Amino acid sequence: MQNDIRTLIPQNKFDTDRAEQAVAAGYPAVEPILPELLEWIQDSNWPVARVLAPFLGSIGTPLIPHIRKILATDDTVWKYWTLTYLVQGSRDVAAALREDLQRYANSPTPDETAEGLDEVARTILRETP
Repeated sequence: MQNDIRTLIPQNKFDTDRAEQAVAAGYPAVEPILPELLEWIQDSNWPVARVLAPFLGSIGTPLIPHIRKILATDDTVWKYWTLTYLVQGSRDVAAALREDLQRYANSPTPDETAEGLDEVARTILRETP
């Protein structure tokens, strides 16, 4: 079954058919391929990102370990879209990541500021008492 689920991973940024199939399979069916699916929200301009982002954002707290791995990377664009798509819409996820959000809001690196991580983190913190 796990090999079959891998056929749902988009092959390129235009592979919306596979992205839609992954969404249709739903969670928890796609749990084994979450890291690969999350890679497709690195750029919101990619057609697959527009298909996958709302679905991934709806998963909620099971994404926390995966989100932490993304936040540990140097990819500030991916971090921005992760906060925007996956954290901003979920109080539980935001609460679990409060320490990271506070660091982005209060002590961002120059790259994080340039990408707007500080602003999105402050917005999320205001929305998540």
